[in-house]
Formats: sequence, structure tokens, C-alpha cells
Amino acid sequence: MNDQLARLSTEQWNRAIPPLETLDTLRMVQVINQEDQKVARAVEAVLPEVARAVDLIAGVLTAGGRMLYVGAGTSGRIGFLDSTECPPTFNTDPETVQAVLAGGMGAVAEACEGVEDSEQAGAEDLQARGVGPGDVVVGLAASGRTPYVMGALRFARRVGAATIAVSCNRPAEQAPLADIAISVDTGSEVILGSTRMKAGTAQKLVLNMLSTGAMVRLGKTYGNLMVDMKPTNYKLVERALRMVRLAADLDDEAAARVLADSGNQPKVAIFMAQRGTGRGDAEAALARADGDLRRALEEGRTGGEG
Repeated sequence: MNDQLARLSTEQWNRAIPPLETLDTLRMVQVINQEDQKVARAVEAVLPEVARAVDLIAGVLTAGGRMLYVGAGTSGRIGFLDSTECPPTFNTDPETVQAVLAGGMGAVAEACEGVEDSEQAGAEDLQARGVGPGDVVVGLAASGRTPYVMGALRFARRVGAATIAVSCNRPAEQAPLADIAISVDTGSEVILGSTRMKAGTAQKLVLNMLSTGAMVRLGKTYGNLMVDMKPTNYKLVERALRMVRLAADLDDEAAARVLADSGNQPKVAIFMAQRGTGRGDAEAALARADGDLRRALEEGRTGGEG
């Protein structure tokens, strides 16, 4: 038996939890829910590290670099989920936030657990993506010691990329390989070692903050509205209309008209409505403000528009 693995808090047998198979269904899910409530408090304890990571990521993306989530199994799939949500939510290029999974994209739908044992594979997969000094690599491993992820972090450091490590054990073996280590102590799972549960939830919470926080810093939101989104289906068109209506204090008809005039760009439409400009002037003002709607509006009010 691997003594190192057995010592991890996520691998402990929680004897305080009654055998689930002996409980009625309501009591069983109550027990699981009670354990889940501990996750948010565990994440709260590492918020200073999360904030530092957000600022690091925002700096990399502002300079034109990429963020790459690297993980295996559940951790890799959570990274994949977060990366795929960025283009529709924040209108980012698909290359800007990427997921690198042990076993490739096929591992999203089918377990490829053996691949995670190779440090070399982690390094090679990052090398194939051309990772370099302008990028940031976020290593995701509930155990904090997955060889694939550690190999990726070692490679990233070797080529000068920024590194962040997210784990659910404290201290984490991968922590020294990262510029910023986010080690969430989620403790033992309801089902021994099933880190898709509390550990998976913790990683999802952290990644929500990393990507959302960085996008906020990049000016992708305004008044907590995702004004850079692409209205590509009926639901998103309705959402875009609602955002324009709320941000510019318009009725439905006026919001629909200005959104259409903007080329279905909510951010542009809001600027047009608030400042009474045409699409060209709105786009130029946003370009001067690096796409930050609040800054564009404030610069216009103080005479920053040429």
C-alpha cells in the first residue's frame, strides 16, 4: 500500500459518518449535504491565495497570454468545463482559456485513469501546446500529487510560464512547483477517496473565481452583467436584451432597437444608449478603453474621448 497516499486527508475513512447503506434515502442525502456544507468554509480559508491567482491570471491574459488548466480525471474534467464556458460567457477566443487533460479530450467522456501516472506525458502535452513565458498553467489535482500534473508544472516552470497549483490536501506535494498554491483542505469524503465529491466541488468553486475574477479585471462585465457575451441563440438573445434594458434603463422596444443597431453587441449597445452615440463612436471609445465599458463611459464623461 502507498503510505503517502494513505496519509492524505482526502483518503481518510470518516468513521463518524454512518454507513450510507443503512440509512433511509432522506437521511443519506442529509449526511452528504452536511459534508458538502464544509466545502465553502474550506475555500474561504484560501481566498487570499485565490485573489493573488486572479490578479496573476488577469495580468497574463491582458498581455495576450493564455491560461491552461491541466488535470486528470475529475480535476481535468472540471478544468475542461470551466474553459469551455469562457467563450460564450465572456466572448474570449477559445485559445485564451484551455484545458489539457491526461488522455486527451477523449478523457472528458471516458475514464483514462492510467495516463495520470506519467510526469513525462504532462510535460509533453504542454510542449505540444507551445506553452511559454507568456502563459499561466493551473495544475489541478485533488491529491496535490498527481504525476501528470506535476510533470506539467515542472515543464511550465522550466520554460518560464507562471504556475498555479490547486489541490484539496494541505500541504500539497505540488505546492513548491507553483508561484501560487491554492490548497483547500476539504478533508475526508463521504465515500472514502471519492474526490469527485467534496474535492470536486471545491475545485469548481475555485475555478469559478479564477476565471470570473480574471474576466472582471479584463473588463468583461459591467454592473455584474456579462456584457461581452455572444447572443447566439434565443435564450442568449433574450438575456442580451435584458442586460441592455437594465444597464441603459430602456423599455423592451428601445433595447431591441439599439441592440440591433450595435450589431448584437451588448457592450456596444449599452454605450450607444447611455451616451447617445452611433455604433462607430461606441466601438472606438471601447477600443480606447481596451474593451472596458465602465472605463469607456467614465473617460467619455471626463472628456477622454477625442
